[in-house]
Amino acid sequence: MAEAKHQHSLKIDTPAEPDRATGNFPRFRARLGLTLTLLGFITFLLGLAPGMFGLDRGISIGFFQIITILIGLGLLAWGATLTLGSFWAASQKSLMADFGSRVVATGYVICVFTALADAFGFGTNRLPDIFLGTLQSRGVLIGMGIILVGLLMQIRFRPARPPKARP
Repeated sequence: MAEAKHQHSLKIDTPAEPDRATGNFPRFRARLGLTLTLLGFITFLLGLAPGMFGLDRGISIGFFQIITILIGLGLLAWGATLTLGSFWAASQKSLMADFGSRVVATGYVICVFTALADAFGFGTNRLPDIFLGTLQSRGVLIGMGIILVGLLMQIRFRPARPPKARP
């Protein structure tokens, strides 16, 4: 009895790498980015207004709330960058979009260092009494504005050109 050998060609497609030749949209990367954005927004709200989730809110925004806000903002920025980057799958990223991801990271660093100025010893309060003051919250808002500019730089305004057929 002759055994028939079947050759199966397995195509291993990593979801993080788009297929530039066919222009397939990386759905996994876009879904991961949107999931991280939603998770970051919920975490950001948890740190900013814990009363919305039935948690105890103190008089001022303390160290744990600052850390929760920063973690949420980081997840939000990372998820938005992944989502906007997935729209560049069919072609190479433009220089402005590539620069925009660095602007987002710079804005996040500004948010971290201004929010934790008291913890680093640059603020007016010393280590046991850390809270988010007026100047620090303005610095965080400036950093968030820079993140917004970086995200706007990553938006794809022109549709992708179809790949040219080679003879």
